[in-house]
Amino acid sequence: MTRLQLTNKPITSLFSLLLLFLLSFPTTAQDFTKEDVIRGSITPERAWWDLLHYDLEVEVLPSSKTIKGKNTITYKVLKRDKWMQIDLQSPMKIEKVIQDGKKLSIKHKGNAHFIKLPKSEKDSEQKITIFFSGKPKIAVRPPWDGGVTWQKDSNGNDFIATSNQGIGSSVWWPGKDHPADEPDRGVNLAITVPANLTAVGNGRLQKTDDNGATKTWHWKVVNPINSYGINLNIGDYTNFSEVFDGLNGPLDMDYWVLKENLEAAKEQFTQAPMMMRAFEYWFGPYPFYEDSYKLVEVPYLGMEHQSSVTYGNKYQNGYLGSDLSGSGWGLRFDFIIIHESGHEWFANSITNKDVADMWIHEGFTAYSENLYLSYHFSEEASSEYVVGTRANIQNDRPIIGTYGVDNNGSSDMYYKGANILHTIRQLVEDDRKWRNILTGMNTTFRHTNVTTGDIEKYISEQAGIDLAQFWDQYLRTVKIPKLEYKFKGKELSFRYTNIVDGFDMPVKFIINQKEVWIYPSAEWKTEEMTSVIESANVKIDFYVDNELVK
Repeated sequence: MTRLQLTNKPITSLFSLLLLFLLSFPTTAQDFTKEDVIRGSITPERAWWDLLHYDLEVEVLPSSKTIKGKNTITYKVLKRDKWMQIDLQSPMKIEKVIQDGKKLSIKHKGNAHFIKLPKSEKDSEQKITIFFSGKPKIAVRPPWDGGVTWQKDSNGNDFIATSNQGIGSSVWWPGKDHPADEPDRGVNLAITVPANLTAVGNGRLQKTDDNGATKTWHWKVVNPINSYGINLNIGDYTNFSEVFDGLNGPLDMDYWVLKENLEAAKEQFTQAPMMMRAFEYWFGPYPFYEDSYKLVEVPYLGMEHQSSVTYGNKYQNGYLGSDLSGSGWGLRFDFIIIHESGHEWFANSITNKDVADMWIHEGFTAYSENLYLSYHFSEEASSEYVVGTRANIQNDRPIIGTYGVDNNGSSDMYYKGANILHTIRQLVEDDRKWRNILTGMNTTFRHTNVTTGDIEKYISEQAGIDLAQFWDQYLRTVKIPKLEYKFKGKELSFRYTNIVDGFDMPVKFIINQKEVWIYPSAEWKTEEMTSVIESANVKIDFYVDNELVK
């Protein structure tokens, strides 16, 4: 997900970007309500059934800004129960629910709706159809608050899109709105719109029905998909495409853009296969060959909708023309193409079980930006970029949120997360091994839902490094280790402060322009170098504060 709210006024400095960045996220603790628990936890009414497939049909009515439709849910009974939780946010309404031709009763508790079902046998497959309609929440500052964006293009045509990572997919359609359970068999998405418009969804286009005044566009996803990744994109689109020679064979790459922007898109989107080449190198094969890859122009900045990555960066490099790192390297690539596509591996294929662990999505994807630079430019470019992004880190609260209440951690999950991973790369000190760790993650956890514990364990084991205190330090506190040091003659003395118990991460010192490993702890240590020390400082790639003391 992108993370800076931008106004219609030009952004003239990194400080302006940072200010908007800070305003876009809560920074104080909050009290959680019963509604937060219902939304964010695996309630008993969610736990007993396994989501298998969505068959989602919607009609979008731009003139009234309404959506109506039905969602047929196929599910497996894990244990017998009579109440099913379905999520749909006001002012959208569930009109009726049908199973086996019978209308079912519903209890409404805010945005959660509890449907009374007849008892079904364990391990049986069942279907339920939910009819719904209403005026969904209008997105005020998409994609950060979420909802539906209703705009016009420069020719007066409707230009409409959904974006709902934080607020949830239930802002516009009913389903199981929790990241821990995805439809194993994907989704069929049928979108009916006025006949002069094109509707682009996830996966592959199956057919288009001409209904006269309207058209219905049928899209199909065969892979599991997180609910917030399902999207509607509607406009006066044209399409161009190419085939990428990928690790798993030919990969269809499609681009849907406003007709007026076709030439600009053809030039800017040459970065898409460059992205794919770099990320397949670092992360392994694109996770959704069966569903293809798409970039779709939208009337907001962009988001990581699975196999339907949305784009609104105005066909320019950087983040709307600005470099978030201040290093200059951020202007060498289109931020939205690179970042949002990186989410296909981290968020869409490897998905957190609880949004408290959203750093897995955002930290790895922010890190993908400098891996793109590493692949296409140099390790120096990669280093300068990721280190430059530290200026955006606030350390206001831990980057892991509170579990079970739909609460994510600090916005530092982006560039603190990236710098954490960049530091581990230094500790591994073997890029072939580091690449194998990243590709191995995407093999081991492909199309699954994970916890922070899963990621900690995997990286620690594969790196062969005890990272227990490292993870606690950087993920669960706001403390950045401070390395105090001093030198005299040939002797270098050093210690850590501002650390959790047992933190003893080794770092590289640059002494007289040569790199030397040292092994600090909370206690002062002294080591003798081979020659008189004339200069000494910590290598910048390690995410630690440091101070030369007397």
